[in-house]
Amino acid sequence: MNNLLGHVIDTKMTDENEDYYFLQNEGTVFELDKKEPVKPLHIGGHFQGFAYENEDHKLQITSQIPKIQVGRMGFGTVVQSRRDLGVFVDIGLPNKDMVVSLDELPTIKSLWPQKGDRLLISLRIDHKNRMWGTLADESTFQEISQKAPQNLKNKNLKATVYRLKLVGTLVITKDYYLGFIHPSERDQEPRLGEEVAARVIGIHPDGTLNLSLKPRSYEAIGDDAAMLLAMLQHNEDHELPFTDKSSPIAIKNEFGISKGQFKRAVGHLLKAGVVTQADGYLKLKEEG
Repeated sequence: MNNLLGHVIDTKMTDENEDYYFLQNEGTVFELDKKEPVKPLHIGGHFQGFAYENEDHKLQITSQIPKIQVGRMGFGTVVQSRRDLGVFVDIGLPNKDMVVSLDELPTIKSLWPQKGDRLLISLRIDHKNRMWGTLADESTFQEISQKAPQNLKNKNLKATVYRLKLVGTLVITKDYYLGFIHPSERDQEPRLGEEVAARVIGIHPDGTLNLSLKPRSYEAIGDDAAMLLAMLQHNEDHELPFTDKSSPIAIKNEFGISKGQFKRAVGHLLKAGVVTQADGYLKLKEEG
């Protein structure tokens, strides 16, 4: 039976009851929900579908053929986890989620995939004819990846974590670019299967990316600095007639904040390298 489960197979109808047709292949009987076929089946009729063992441990065949099969990879969505078993992944079957064993998951359980995360898996059948999901290996990601263009520098991308290593996190973007996140470029380690919002900080000649999960300097500057930055960006001349030398009253009247708050905000913008102060003006740098 190992050669049947997890594959699309041809079967012949041999019997039926009120709810199911019973179909055979090589002497193995599978149930088919009568709601599935467009036309009724008759004894001796043929049916092609995906063979699996459902959650009630009964052999079933379905016309709802998943992309993920034995020998075929696809992304599945995590629906739940069990600490003693692994994570359950929805691959599109009507009454069966596939388990990725804890043996393939991170040792640290807080880094296990959570509900809604995505894993690239195929199926495997063990010696007891049990079906499991199995994670794609590194060579698979290399095969499906695309070479990233050189104009992605400083762009924001969404990426899915596919491998956790001591040296850093490996991800694949929605456009199938491979990326690497060094531990210094994240505040905490993302979990396996998590979708992260990353920024491109480097592009290798082979088209792989160096990514950061940390915000740009000016994206972490606080509300007061963000307000000043927005005013500079929307001002036609990209400048304001204020500096940290301006009077507290003028600052309060214009911005509604104290001079101390204003000076701290200007300091953040200067440190981020997005503004300059000169001749009594706060000015937005062109690259800012």
